[in-house]
Amino acid sequence: MKKNLLGALALGTTAWIGIACSGAPDAEQAAASEAASEAAAVVGAVQTSCYARSEDLASRPSPLDSATAVIGGDEVKVCYGAPSARGRQMVGGEAHPHGTRWRLGANEATAIHLPFDAAVAGVVVPAGSYSLYAVVGEESWEIVVNGVAERWGVPINDQVTASDIGAGTVQVAPNEHVETLTMAFEDVSEGAATLVVTWESYRVEVPVERVN
Repeated sequence: MKKNLLGALALGTTAWIGIACSGAPDAEQAAASEAASEAAAVVGAVQTSCYARSEDLASRPSPLDSATAVIGGDEVKVCYGAPSARGRQMVGGEAHPHGTRWRLGANEATAIHLPFDAAVAGVVVPAGSYSLYAVVGEESWEIVVNGVAERWGVPINDQVTASDIGAGTVQVAPNEHVETLTMAFEDVSEGAATLVVTWESYRVEVPVERVN
């Protein structure tokens, strides 16, 4: 499936690296030019990873965030909006009742970018970009892998679910209160890593395994 990466935004693209080269020796200019090219390449790589529908990221109450892991020499990246509870019960409450679909974050759909064939929560997919959402329960969550990475996270309707690839069930573990949704990779090895999702009193571990 062709993935359209145009319009993707980098985290922190408001920062600009300025190189003052007026009057500098040729060698210094060459070094500065090379450094600028390398920096641009790095920014360009990030731009193809974290998609945002608008450029007004600074004013969002749920900021765009990401988590990365290097598995077998290749970087896996997850991009997500990070909401905060702010005194509300979110998962299992009115916002995301048990048994309902949740975008697994805020704003845009949570996306995972895989440079190799992989199994995500047991769902085998070829290298590419995908979105993730969850059906939340008290003791387990169903993690759904969807073939469209660049989209707004809601509604998760029939049009969205038509692109579902598969789903796997992961267990929920009790956790101390986490105010802001956080995703991080743990237990990283040459062939696998665990995407850990923590929010409120929940801790969910999503296995990501390399299959090639």
